[in-house]
Amino acid sequence: MSSKERPGEDSLIARFFAPIAGEGGLGLKDDAARLTPKPGHDLVLTVDALVEHVHFLPEDAPGSIARKALGVNVSDLAAKGADPAGFLLSLALPGDWTENWLADFAAGLGEASRDFSCPLLGGDTVKARGPLTLSVTAVGEVPAGRMVRRTTAQVGDIICVTGTIGDAALGLTLRSAPAWAEGLSPEDKAHLADRYLHPRPRHRLAAALRNHASAAMDVSDGLAGDLAKMMRASGVSALIEADQVPLSAAAVRAVQASPDLLDLALTGGDDYEILCSVPEKNLDSFRKEADSVGITLSVIGRVVSGQDLPVFRMNDLERRYDVGSYQHF
Repeated sequence: MSSKERPGEDSLIARFFAPIAGEGGLGLKDDAARLTPKPGHDLVLTVDALVEHVHFLPEDAPGSIARKALGVNVSDLAAKGADPAGFLLSLALPGDWTENWLADFAAGLGEASRDFSCPLLGGDTVKARGPLTLSVTAVGEVPAGRMVRRTTAQVGDIICVTGTIGDAALGLTLRSAPAWAEGLSPEDKAHLADRYLHPRPRHRLAAALRNHASAAMDVSDGLAGDLAKMMRASGVSALIEADQVPLSAAAVRAVQASPDLLDLALTGGDDYEILCSVPEKNLDSFRKEADSVGITLSVIGRVVSGQDLPVFRMNDLERRYDVGSYQHF
């Protein structure tokens, strides 16, 4: 299709994005959206940009890219104990975009927004000279003064994590056809690939985090690096029992095939699970609330005093990961 035959910006928005917009988006016919927070609530805002070749690959399905773009932001809201209220999308399309690609992207975005209870409120669409780039700004609500911060972990708190760790990093590595993958079943490979492509933000845990956690953040840049970041921000350290870090059955089989992959699982990014510290007296209630919304919670360690990197205890060995979390610059 030539550029002359493509729809203009207004018709593009009306055709692909207005049908999936929420009430506050005003049909995407105005210059701005309207959002009225619930009485007695604070707004929590987060933004993430995704760039082709950095956060996703050109061959990734458009719907998967859309789901990831929204999911990583909803994950940030969840870690703050905030319930999603809506999002804004900025989309910079390269010169070779097609209407079929955009239709699939919008369909995936609409499905994700429904799944995450986070409606589209507005945004901007432009032509890019470089790679496909998109940015989502998500807005959440939390009862006034009750946002869960990453800076408030306390010595003696129990450290918990949701779901499983390392699947996404292993799923990305699968794309290079490593030797360790030869022993995995098609189901194992599909599971790991899906975890990389489709983040599962734990937004249903927001209320439980508000009620019970002392500090929290989402695991986007690797468990070891993000844990070090949260402990450093809180002025403390941590002791982690590595054999308590939850791995999926597929990840366990991958590590059995190549034991060095445990390091990748502990340091690789794109998990989008919730890492939190919880006062011990709150742990049982926190577990019950997590169970009630279908989210698995694992105890992996404890907050300790000190300024050193967290210790990961493996059998009789202790290890500190100095790789840090992912940095763009």
